[in-house]
Amino acid sequence: MDARTRRLTTGVALLLAVALVAVGAWAFTGSTGHEHATVTVSEANGTTIGVVHARVADSATERYRGLSGTESLANGTGMWFVYESEGARAYVMRDMRYPLDMVFVGSDGRITKIHHAPTEEPPYREYTGRARWVLEVPYGWTTRHGIDAGDRVTIEYGRGGDVGS
Repeated sequence: MDARTRRLTTGVALLLAVALVAVGAWAFTGSTGHEHATVTVSEANGTTIGVVHARVADSATERYRGLSGTESLANGTGMWFVYESEGARAYVMRDMRYPLDMVFVGSDGRITKIHHAPTEEPPYREYTGRARWVLEVPYGWTTRHGIDAGDRVTIEYGRGGDVGS
């Protein structure tokens, strides 16, 4: 093998190694273990008024990406955003093609605020609230199910473990 071939082979091997490290780092920051959750909303008396099957966004990367760039959100589905603690949250409709309801949930499992976010709004309008969790569902879902601030939310993750119960 001549010197030029060795340099080319070394360069390709180095690029491949860098690519593998980058993919490994991306995969590590992409999730903390839960992919799906069943989110149940109940009235104060315990009557279930809505159930959503949601994808879980439990890392900074997933929370930033959210539903951006998706084409639609089927009825009965959503995205469940998970934070380590309750705090002030702000959401925007970045790269969204359809409207959403945003449900802010406190550490006690109670809904603190609901926003109805149409796509006609400026794309970077902030929808704010205090929450440990945020649920995004199709626009009007909360109204159709009679869901209001103060209702209770329980979560069952696809790989076990309950939150907010």
